[in-house]
Amino acid sequence: MVEAFRSNFSVGLKNSPIHRRLMILFSADYQGLRAFRFALSDPRGLLRSWNAPLPGLGGRITEKIGQLTALRKLSLHDNAVGGQIPAALGLLTDLRGLYLFNNRFSGTIPPSVGELALLQTLDLSNNLLSGSIPSSIANSTKLYRLNLSHNNLSGAIPNGLTNLPSLTFLLIQHNNLSSSIPGTWGVEEPGKKRVYQLQVLSLDHNSLSGPIPDSITKLERLQELLLSNNQLNGSIPESIDGLRNLSILSLNRNSLSGAIPATVGNISSLEHLDFSENNLSGEIPASLEKLNNLTFFNVSYNNLSGPVPVRLSEKFNSSSFVGNSLLCGVGGSNTCANPAPTPPLNSPSPPSSTEPGTRRLNSRELILVVAGIAFLFFLLFTCVLLSCLFGGSRETAGSNKRGANAGATAAAAAAAAERGEKPGTGAAAAEAVAGGDGGGKLVHFDGPSTFTADDLLCATAEIMGKSTYGTVYKATLEDGSQVAVKRLREKIAKNQKEFETEGLLSGAKGEKLLVFDYMPRGSLAAFLHARGPDTPIDWPMRMNIAIGVARGLHHLHTDVNMVHGNLTSSNILLDAEGSPKIADYGLSRLMSAAANSNAIATAGALGYRAPELSKLKKASAKTDVYSLGVVLLELLTGKPAGETTNGLDLPQWVASVVKEEWTNEVFDLELMREPAETGDELVNTLKLALHCVDPLPAARPDVHEVLRQLEEIKPELAAGSGGRRLITS
Repeated sequence: MVEAFRSNFSVGLKNSPIHRRLMILFSADYQGLRAFRFALSDPRGLLRSWNAPLPGLGGRITEKIGQLTALRKLSLHDNAVGGQIPAALGLLTDLRGLYLFNNRFSGTIPPSVGELALLQTLDLSNNLLSGSIPSSIANSTKLYRLNLSHNNLSGAIPNGLTNLPSLTFLLIQHNNLSSSIPGTWGVEEPGKKRVYQLQVLSLDHNSLSGPIPDSITKLERLQELLLSNNQLNGSIPESIDGLRNLSILSLNRNSLSGAIPATVGNISSLEHLDFSENNLSGEIPASLEKLNNLTFFNVSYNNLSGPVPVRLSEKFNSSSFVGNSLLCGVGGSNTCANPAPTPPLNSPSPPSSTEPGTRRLNSRELILVVAGIAFLFFLLFTCVLLSCLFGGSRETAGSNKRGANAGATAAAAAAAAERGEKPGTGAAAAEAVAGGDGGGKLVHFDGPSTFTADDLLCATAEIMGKSTYGTVYKATLEDGSQVAVKRLREKIAKNQKEFETEGLLSGAKGEKLLVFDYMPRGSLAAFLHARGPDTPIDWPMRMNIAIGVARGLHHLHTDVNMVHGNLTSSNILLDAEGSPKIADYGLSRLMSAAANSNAIATAGALGYRAPELSKLKKASAKTDVYSLGVVLLELLTGKPAGETTNGLDLPQWVASVVKEEWTNEVFDLELMREPAETGDELVNTLKLALHCVDPLPAARPDVHEVLRQLEEIKPELAAGSGGRRLITS
């Protein structure tokens, strides 16, 4: 048996990049190796734990594992172990923890796992397992955590899982489960009162159908209910307020109908509420205004109608309500019409069309009116068409003059900055504002661009995305060139005079504003989190992005003396070569105070907001460094910043895992397949990222120190990206 295990162990390590490191470790502890060797045969039941949480182990687990009858914990996670999970695991009756997540196990889950009566943690997530969930798992009545997520499991959820008395975390998301959600949650035996411990129930990203069962609202200790991305229908249970400890309720992307229950407003602990992309109708209950702890709210793309409760409208931007054409009172726009006052009973009624003094139009007069209106519309259309067609001719007549002006704009702005001239005065202002031919004022600040406002109005456009500040379009001009145009949302900018002054102040430093280069790879958020399995992102590319973002932020803080205030992976854009550009960095100066406060709140909902912003409401260089630290954690873990794990945001989750000395569990599985020498770089970058997200602002490094350390971790990338400009818009 010893030879068999040693053979399997060697096969797994033979071609592994950590083979040499392990051999050095074992040679330095010869006595430990001997003890391990003898323990494998387990003649006296001395083996209590087998831990090997290191990347690179391959091979498979044989049926001989069943001879380790005294084994209490088997942990082989974050490796490349494949094959089927052996049925002999059912012989390990003393087993308390089975950790096989982040491997390549295939086949079905053996029913013999249900024979492990003392099992407390079963984590088989992130494998290639298929088939159904064995109902025998419910025999392990001491189960505390069951994680089968991110596999290819199908079939129904066994009813027995709904009544395990000690189960606290049930995670089965990202599978192919079908049928309906069991209706047996919290069922009590006659004459017995039982309190169920379940705190996290995650069933999202499956194919579950049918209604949400009322029995699920009996789980009074539940903190997270995640049912999004299924095919659920019916209405939201009125008894939903039975979940009095709930902090996250995610029901988006289903087919739920009916009204939003007013009882949702009784769940005072609620922080995250997402009902988006369903078929909900009726008004948004006013009771939701009582949810003082709510930091994320989304009811977009439903059939809701009526006024939005005032406090919700003030706290959340229009993206939380978009796609409900009958809603009114959102963000100060689309105001609700006051209902017409009811006339007194004795007041005269308005005259009807048949009373004296009025007459109907005859058919000839009606035809003339319609023809006149049609002619006016035709005339208007012709004027617009001629403006687009002949705008280029007007441009040709004055191209030399305008080309000189466009080039002179940037030169004059730079010259004004060198002379110390105040923006908006002197020659710089006179040349900067020259530029529109009736299509609005267009100011060029960055190079000899010759297109006009009319050219932009005639360009074809498609929506690329939306942000706190507005909508971004990809505009294709008549000459085939492409630019990105940000259209600011209504009523969030300063008044026109202040807007133009701040615009010139930004432009005088040679920066781009509102119209900027089109980035073909889109945002870092989409590139990192919305890619398919066939698009891996290796460590050098992630590190190149990290260094580029740090360099761009360093430029803003030191050369421009500007705080970004809303740095997220969504406004870090990637060009064709994958080099990052920081966007939206100058817009906070153009926005009103209320709009900037809303941006800070949105950053918090997405997971990028530094803790002190909940009180100060004003961004600083240290809050930018916190946001940069969150972006670094996204690159290291592959997890979105807004995704919570067991109620913890990304920085909190990483810190908790590192505290438990399971550092390897933090890193994206793709990075665990990198060469051995990458290990130190990952760990050093992780330490730096945690330093950046320190809850105390004074404990965070400045961006200059962050950039220096990143360049020391990967000096060859630092040398390669030299003096490239890494900010835009």
